[in-house]
Parts: sequence; C-alpha cells; structure tokens
Amino acid sequence: MSDAHKNNPLHGIKLKQILEELQEEYGWELLGEFVNIRCFKYDPSINSSLKFLRKTPWARDKVEALYLLMRKKKAKEG
Repeated sequence: MSDAHKNNPLHGIKLKQILEELQEEYGWELLGEFVNIRCFKYDPSINSSLKFLRKTPWARDKVEALYLLMRKKKAKEG
C-alpha cells in the first residue's frame, strides 16, 4: 500500500457509501443545512447527489469532511 493511501482515511470508501451513511445519520434536511447544495434540499436522492458530487469537487470535499466528522464523533461515543 502506498503512503498516500495509508494516510487517506477515505481510502476504500465509495462516495455512495458516504452518502448513504450521512443520509441515514442526519437525513436530507440536516444534510442540506450542513452542506448548502440544491441536490440535498430539493427532491433529494442518492443518485442525483452522486451525479452532482462527482462533477463538483468543492461540494464533494465538504461532504467528505462531514463524513469524517461523523465517524470521529461516533468513535468517541462508541
């Protein structure tokens, strides 16, 4: 395994899994407040969100950062 992968906490985690876990934990309404993007606020779905996030690096960065925060919080609780 290369050093880049060892230091990347998201290595091996698919964007779809990230979205599904965030949506399950927070719901679309809160996700739309945390990350202000249209695909979370209006008629949200995993597929429309995936399509948007794959094309929009700044939004994907925010979603991935939120996911890491959620995992860190769960690790502290558990």
